[in-house]
Amino acid sequence: MINTFFLIKVSVIAGVMGFIMSFVVNYLILPIPHTVLNNAVGNGISGFMGGFMGLLMYLKTKKA
Repeated sequence: MINTFFLIKVSVIAGVMGFIMSFVVNYLILPIPHTVLNNAVGNGISGFMGGFMGLLMYLKTKKA
């Protein structure tokens, strides 16, 4: 049985991985002039939410 603390912990880890990957791609591989850091942080936050919510929902449906 998967408890709630475990779900949140692994979802945060997935979110951090999503943030790092999104940040690296947008900062190093696809930079946009004048707003590179703002774009990378904004897309990093999007990557965090995607990783966090995606894994959380997957684990919750797998649990049910």
